[in-house]
Amino acid sequence: MKIAVDAMGGDKAPRAIVNGAIAAARQAQKRYSVVLVGDETIIQQELSHHKGWNDLPIEIKHASQQVTMHDSPSVALKQKKDSSIAVAMRMHKAGEVNAIVSAGHTGAVLASALVDLRKIPGVIRPTIGSFIPNGRDVTLLMDAGTNVDCKPVHLLQFGLMGSIFFKRMIGRQAPVIGLLSIGEEKTKGNELVLRTHELLEQSKLNFIGNVEGGDILKGKVDIVVCDGFVGNIILKFAESFNRVYSTNLKKNIGTHLIYKLGALMLKPAFTKLKQTFDYAEYGGVPLLGVNGVAIICHGSSPGKAIMNAIFEAEKIINTDVNRYIAEELKTFSEEKFDVSV
Repeated sequence: MKIAVDAMGGDKAPRAIVNGAIAAARQAQKRYSVVLVGDETIIQQELSHHKGWNDLPIEIKHASQQVTMHDSPSVALKQKKDSSIAVAMRMHKAGEVNAIVSAGHTGAVLASALVDLRKIPGVIRPTIGSFIPNGRDVTLLMDAGTNVDCKPVHLLQFGLMGSIFFKRMIGRQAPVIGLLSIGEEKTKGNELVLRTHELLEQSKLNFIGNVEGGDILKGKVDIVVCDGFVGNIILKFAESFNRVYSTNLKKNIGTHLIYKLGALMLKPAFTKLKQTFDYAEYGGVPLLGVNGVAIICHGSSPGKAIMNAIFEAEKIINTDVNRYIAEELKTFSEEKFDVSV
C-alpha cells in the first residue's frame, strides 16, 4: 500500500507536511509507504532534518509546480498540470498509489479528483464531511462546504454516503442521522429542508428527524445533514472554539497566584478538554463519492493532523468504503426517489 502526500499544500508546507509524513512512516511497520509529492530539492532539505529518514518507507515524487490558494480550480487544472496535487492525483489514477492526502487548495483537489478519478457510479455530487467533536466522540457534518447550492436528493445522498463512512470507520452499525433545521418539528425549515425531510423519511437510513444547531455538540445524532453553505459556516465556527477557549482561559487566569495554582491542579483536565476539541486529532476529511481515496486536511494543519490523515487514508482503504457506497447506491437507484426535485 502506498499513500501519496501533497508536500507543497497547506499554510505550513512543506515542514509540517514532512513532519507528519515522517511520524506516520515511523509507525507504518511495513503496512504502507508514504510518497511525498512536490519539489524534490525542497523535500530533501526538510527530510535532512530527520535522522534516519532513509530507513523509513518514504519515497519522493518530483512535481515542478504548486497550486496556491489564489489559484482558481480551473487555473490549477489547465495551467498547473505538474503541480503536486495533479501529479499525486495522476499517480492515484494510474494505480501507483492507493490514496492521496492534501492540505492544499480544496477546490483544486476536488476538480482534479473529478477529472482523474471520476465519480462512483450513481453518485450525483461528491461531498466532503467533517468530524466535529461532541464530548462523547464525534458528529459527522455532511456537507462541510463542497456543495453550496443543493437539491434535496443531494442531501439524501450525503446522508447515505456519510452513514456508510461512519459505519465503516467508527464501527457503529446504524448511525443516527439528523437533518439540520431551525426547529425539531418536521414542518420547520426552508423548502430544501422540508423536501429533504420527506426523502430521508422514505429512505432506509436511520433518520430521526430534524436537529438544531445546539444538538451538534450534544452528540444527539451521529450525522448531521445540511447543504455546504450552512455546513461550512458551522465548521468554521466549530474550529474557532478551541482557539478562543485557550486564549480566554489564559487571559482569565492572568497572574493571580491562586488562579495559577488552581490551573496547575486542573491542567490534566484542561489538556484532555483541549484534545477533545482539537481538529488535529482527527486528521482530515474524505472526499466521498469519487472513485478513489482523497483525504483533504485543514489548510493550517500541523504535522499531527497530517499524520492522522495518513492513518485515516489507510483505514479507508482497508475498510473498502467506496465499494460499500457503490453497492448501497444500487439499492438507492431502485427506491424510485424523485431526483428532479
